[in-house]
Amino acid sequence: MGRKKLVVLAAVAALGLSACSPVGDNDLKRLALPVKSSDRGQAVWDLWLGSWIATLVVFLLVFGLIVYASVRFRRRSDDEVPSQMRYNLPIEALYTIAPVIVVAVFFFHTVTAQNEILKDVENPDHTVEVIGSKWQWAFNYLDEEAAGGTDVFDVGTPQDPAELWLPVDESVRFELKSPDVIHSFWVPEFYFKMDVVPGRANHFDMTPTREGTFTGRCAELCGLYHSRMIFKVHVVSRTEYDAHIADLKKDPKSVGRPQGAKEADSIAGLNEDGEED
Repeated sequence: MGRKKLVVLAAVAALGLSACSPVGDNDLKRLALPVKSSDRGQAVWDLWLGSWIATLVVFLLVFGLIVYASVRFRRRSDDEVPSQMRYNLPIEALYTIAPVIVVAVFFFHTVTAQNEILKDVENPDHTVEVIGSKWQWAFNYLDEEAAGGTDVFDVGTPQDPAELWLPVDESVRFELKSPDVIHSFWVPEFYFKMDVVPGRANHFDMTPTREGTFTGRCAELCGLYHSRMIFKVHVVSRTEYDAHIADLKKDPKSVGRPQGAKEADSIAGLNEDGEED
């Protein structure tokens, strides 16, 4: 395969990938990702697309070199063995330096995307406390108070997964806590996940941008019923969101603090002094 053909093929393939979109109408156009549903998804998509383009370029380069070497240095009809080389300093230097450059470029773009994704919203419209525990999720709507100034929440069990309700196009701050082991809060359509660590209050901000019902899950192996730590996310209009919160306020079982929330700032098995019980 000639160099010009290889360059043209790489350019055509890169151009084809650049036509892909995180809101494409099929999996191929989205490069196997779900439809983007949050404002933080674009940075992840750009990194994902760039990774595919870089992978394709490297693949075509290596494949082209393999084909070239197979044809150029094939055994001839006269059975003459091609000249052998013990080493080639320029090529060996290239094999060492090129991967370092590739990794450095990936690192730069990864850090750039990470900084964009983790950027805080100055005054988020809503705050949701996410409690991940063995083996259930609970969602405490901190900015929605019932009578007496108490919070309202959605909670679930391994048999009856929790539901999280969010208004579309309104920013949300998620405060992540765990009372027992490390979990991971992940909604694939949001193109984002973050660990829920005992004794550490992680948080991130995002705005859901598309209405729909999505399935979230724990992305960290957390124990026996890890596979059942799923939850539903309902991204709805503000009217539907307000109606759901009103229903929670009427239900005494959904007012107060969700199970596990009071212990979410401590580590299971340790007392207040940090010693084993």
